[in-house]
Amino acid sequence: DILVNVGTHFDQESSVFLAPRRGVYSFNFHVVKAYNRQTIQVSLMVNGWPMISAFAGDQDVTREAATNAGLVIMEKGDKAYLRLERGNLMGGWKYSTFSGFLVFPL
Repeated sequence: DILVNVGTHFDQESSVFLAPRRGVYSFNFHVVKAYNRQTIQVSLMVNGWPMISAFAGDQDVTREAATNAGLVIMEKGDKAYLRLERGNLMGGWKYSTFSGFLVFPL
């Protein structure tokens, strides 16, 4: 579910954020793997390139999270999204969050 989508720049079907203007954007994500002993790697992608990544290990716990945040300079029309680069999410993305916003225009 989307809690806030001011300007509707996040497309729920594709899970892609489309930058409405050039500027510095803040992104953060928290991806939870549940009942899975496999390591995961999640990356924030901008136009197909990984900007920041996070890992959750193979510990024998019921839940573990990969979390990261960062600032990214984006041009108008750039696309930002999460990609699971390693492992799998047996329970899907339902316990995970992703958010982004314009810090200031350039």
